[in-house]
Amino acid sequence: MEKKKIGRLYKMNYIGSKLKLCQDFLPSTIKSVCGENLSQKIFCDIFAGTGIVGRTFKALVKQVIANDIEYYSYVLNKNYIENHREIVHKEDYIAELNYLPLIEDGFIYKNYCRGGNGERQYFSDKNGKKIDTFRTKIEEWKYTGIISESLYYFLLCSLLECADKVANTASVYGAYLKSLKRTAQKEMVLEPAEYELNLNEHKVYNKDANTLIKEISGDILYLDPPYNSRQYGANYHILNTIAEYKPFEPSGKTGLRKYTRSKYCSANSVKKEFENLIKNAQFNYIFLSYNNEGLMSVEDVKSIMSKYGRYDSTQIDYQRFKADSNRFNKADSTVEYLHILEKR
Repeated sequence: MEKKKIGRLYKMNYIGSKLKLCQDFLPSTIKSVCGENLSQKIFCDIFAGTGIVGRTFKALVKQVIANDIEYYSYVLNKNYIENHREIVHKEDYIAELNYLPLIEDGFIYKNYCRGGNGERQYFSDKNGKKIDTFRTKIEEWKYTGIISESLYYFLLCSLLECADKVANTASVYGAYLKSLKRTAQKEMVLEPAEYELNLNEHKVYNKDANTLIKEISGDILYLDPPYNSRQYGANYHILNTIAEYKPFEPSGKTGLRKYTRSKYCSANSVKKEFENLIKNAQFNYIFLSYNNEGLMSVEDVKSIMSKYGRYDSTQIDYQRFKADSNRFNKADSTVEYLHILEKR
């Protein structure tokens, strides 16, 4: 996945990314509703993904609460959101990892590289061995107490992003490419996933959103649930495998692992799940990002949210996510709605 940089924000090419919305639309709209000064507000991003929204508000609010049920997302947010103080000598550990002799029989190489199993090719053989080497050493350092929790997630986040950069996929991990693409042929070099420093404490969770919502409270709740039937656990299973690094038997041609299926990805359950989330939310303001091609219609969302307070909405045209730039799509853009609820 190509990494993009805007200011201090780094972003994977990610399904449902709010990177462009964070440049102006999302912060300005939220400020227009909640006030220009958010410095005493608690902001929750409960479907955090790569954490781009939480990172946007990290310096603006008193506290960010970030959550996602996917473990790779938890790792990214533990670094980018929860880490907020300087970690001394962290670059020295990055340098040491880059000079380690390679493990020859690690889990990623054996199961997700052509040389390991003769079929799957999510990474080049050398990059697969490097991922195994780095991941094994990071876990060893944690187990022996050499590194702190903060440094652990910093290093693991750095590994996930750098592995993603050389992955041999068309952006998501639902399948690998038959031949190594140009970026996948490059040798992976571990680079630091730099996070923003500030004085405030932040919290990161790895829970089902509808469970967590009963345990937290705050001022601003931002919702960015899955819009359609694409399951994130399947589309990013390799990132979860690297993040957890626990042995299992990969399934089928793509080496899929068992994953949690979101009720937000099913037309039969999404409206009930969404209403329960809104009903149980202990936040003054709720903002929902949802596009015009989602499982819930604009009318569905308005009907549900209006039961719990004063409803409003705004919208913006937004570029469609494309896992393959050559793939035909009905339209290049979608309409992104921001539904707004001032809860009673």
